[in-house]
Amino acid sequence: MPDTHSVDNQPPPLADVNLYAIDRPLIEGLAREGGAWGKAEVASLGVRVGGAAYQETIRKANAWLPQLRTHDRFGHRIDEVEFADSWHELMTVAKGAALHSLPWSEPKPGAHVVRAALHYVFGQGEQGPSCPIAMTFAAVPALRHQPEIAGEWVPRLLDTRYDRRFIPAAKKNSALMGMAMTEKQGGSDVRANTTQAKPLGAGGPGGEY
Repeated sequence: MPDTHSVDNQPPPLADVNLYAIDRPLIEGLAREGGAWGKAEVASLGVRVGGAAYQETIRKANAWLPQLRTHDRFGHRIDEVEFADSWHELMTVAKGAALHSLPWSEPKPGAHVVRAALHYVFGQGEQGPSCPIAMTFAAVPALRHQPEIAGEWVPRLLDTRYDRRFIPAAKKNSALMGMAMTEKQGGSDVRANTTQAKPLGAGGPGGEY
């Protein structure tokens, strides 16, 4: 490549650093608020997210946008959203760190503090996976109010493995939870939405509507 000019007005890349070890307020807060038992996990994630290789994964995940595949090459309807391998790697890291489940799978003092610290470190790399991770995290206590549904879904949601396969949830050991909202008036006040639930069968607790 031809020489153009020297670039000397940029700071060096913040790469191959432990994002936990260089963050004094995080270190102090984790210990002060009862999360000292999670120090090793937070530090390990800090090394991973602060690494140059992980930052390259983030770049690739943002360079390749999700693609909707409505049909396979034989003409069968599939309606699959295809993501880059790098995106799946980010999701693997997020689930492996139990960002979606830690206080529910380890309900002990400081669990929410440790999860918050992990999520804080993870978010310094890429925030995209935070949406499905947060929805999965929030779904667990809500589902536990309905034991019939929780018995089927909560074990999948707590699993720290990431299953990228495009198959029915019943065939998976691990799953994520999402939500969908629609507004016929096209407004922005989700609280103004109305909905009707009609039973598909007998209805009742845990029934399909």
